Amino acid sequence: MTYPDSVRYLYSLGNEVLTAKLGLERITRLLEALGNPHRTCRWIHVAGTNGKGSTCAMIEAGLRAAGVRTGLYISPHLMEPTERIQMSGQPVSQEQFAHAFLKVHQTAERMLASGDLDMHPTYFETVTAMAFVLFAAAALDQVVLEVGLGGRLDATNVVTPELCVITPIDYDHQFFLGDTIQQIAAEKAGILKPGVPAVFAGQRPEAEAILRAHAKAPYTLSRDWPIEDLAMDARCSRFRLRAPDGAFEIVCPLAGEHQVENARVAAIALAQLGVSPAGISSTHWPARLERVSERPEIIIDGAHNPAGTRALAAYIRRFYSGRRVWMVFGALRDKAVTEMTRILFPLTHRVILTAPANSRAMPPEDFAAPGALITHSIAEAIEQVRDAAPQDVVFIAGSLYLAGEARALLVK
Repeated sequence: MTYPDSVRYLYSLGNEVLTAKLGLERITRLLEALGNPHRTCRWIHVAGTNGKGSTCAMIEAGLRAAGVRTGLYISPHLMEPTERIQMSGQPVSQEQFAHAFLKVHQTAERMLASGDLDMHPTYFETVTAMAFVLFAAAALDQVVLEVGLGGRLDATNVVTPELCVITPIDYDHQFFLGDTIQQIAAEKAGILKPGVPAVFAGQRPEAEAILRAHAKAPYTLSRDWPIEDLAMDARCSRFRLRAPDGAFEIVCPLAGEHQVENARVAAIALAQLGVSPAGISSTHWPARLERVSERPEIIIDGAHNPAGTRALAAYIRRFYSGRRVWMVFGALRDKAVTEMTRILFPLTHRVILTAPANSRAMPPEDFAAPGALITHSIAEAIEQVRDAAPQDVVFIAGSLYLAGEARALLVK
């Protein structure tokens, strides 16, 4: 089976969010038939609402800089599904991806025929099983594993990690996780295991209370490691992190004040794993306040929920308050679009609405944005940006899918 064939079949299983089947029975059965590859690696398991991808990337970069043979599992991808499964800082090859898909798919088909599975594993379950197969075959030292949706019933929650990390919890995917912060936090806390230490990022009080109540082993609150001498510009931040028995100098190459907390959490996690956090400085994490052009400045950001757009708005106010701001915006209709636009659009000089190439995309005509320019593809929207003056700044945001499409057009 070729790589395009494997991708086509995965997409035929349906959108990974809309067709999600939360629960561990199917993935557990499938992994047993595959020889339990998820029991062969040392895992760092990361859940949360916002920042978990950035935190995963920083933990992985720190481990790799220390000479550890690493794996990284993330979702969603920006441009190619191979990005979801990375080894030693690089996506797996298309050939590796296709081979792993065939192994998982054929196993699932045999189990369906024998009645051992009730349905073919979902998109996310299939790719998660593929990641476990590839990581086990490579005999990696440590793998950073990002939760897909929630935590308690997410397909990644079959592992017994050596460390759990929970990044800031906010509203997202309420249909699956619940309508309150307490309910969402309880789902995220489902990754906590007896005897496995944890690191908790700064949280809303109601979320922190839930995490504390669900903790099954000693945990570290990020605020117990104070930040000193913070210096920040539009591209990165530097600070001293005060540990109980010393201090670390942290350089975070990811832009935005919100990344300071993500870097602190990643640094604490690395220190608890016995690794220097210095390697965080080598982190590469695309489409998160990523500058892809200088004149005019064009910045791609994957902000796709209210918490993400609040972080983007804070960045704009802090570093671009004296500049004309253009906003290319497109979102999925199942997101809190009204709240997101209320946060961002008042900060802009010009809004260009568009839609990612996704079946869940909200038509640009449906936004409540009088005076906005309507376009129907990111390519068309980028053409309109050519009217921006050299001193203007253009942000492209609203959806990770949109960010990936923009990046494919703008990054060589």
